[in-house]
Amino acid sequence: MTNRAGTEAAPSERLRALGLELPPVPTPQANYVPAVRDGEWIWTAGQIPLVAGQLPETGLVGAEVTPERATALARICALNALAAAAAVAGGLDRIRRIVKVVGFVASAPGFTGQPAVINGASDLLGQVFGEAGQHARSAVGAAALPLGSPVEVELIALAHPDLG
Repeated sequence: MTNRAGTEAAPSERLRALGLELPPVPTPQANYVPAVRDGEWIWTAGQIPLVAGQLPETGLVGAEVTPERATALARICALNALAAAAAVAGGLDRIRRIVKVVGFVASAPGFTGQPAVINGASDLLGQVFGEAGQHARSAVGAAALPLGSPVEVELIALAHPDLG
């Protein structure tokens, strides 16, 4: 995606073009920080799909939550993870690459569609970062997730080096 000047659009421009904005960094639910930066590396804590501090839906995917709804929730998780990463990177445009995504899906017995659910996060990252959003990934089924969340996403990213 290019901007009006004919240059590659920045991640923040791409996010706005999708009609989205980064939410406030979610408040940790226990004893941890939302993200840590060491040099160029950023690791986020697992992010659940909190919207204004509330879970829009709870339950197991394949039972109480449809796979399609869980995919949309994974997208919210990715936005929350990007907010946490951007907070330690100095802004969304300071993130230069998404390296790895780990997604957890609270799964009903027999549900095997975890990769399709976590595509909600992966697709958003690709839309926001283009080629730099292509990443390695794990999609894991879980018996339960924090607060009854259907999905949780964490990511590893690279930031542009500090200039100071």
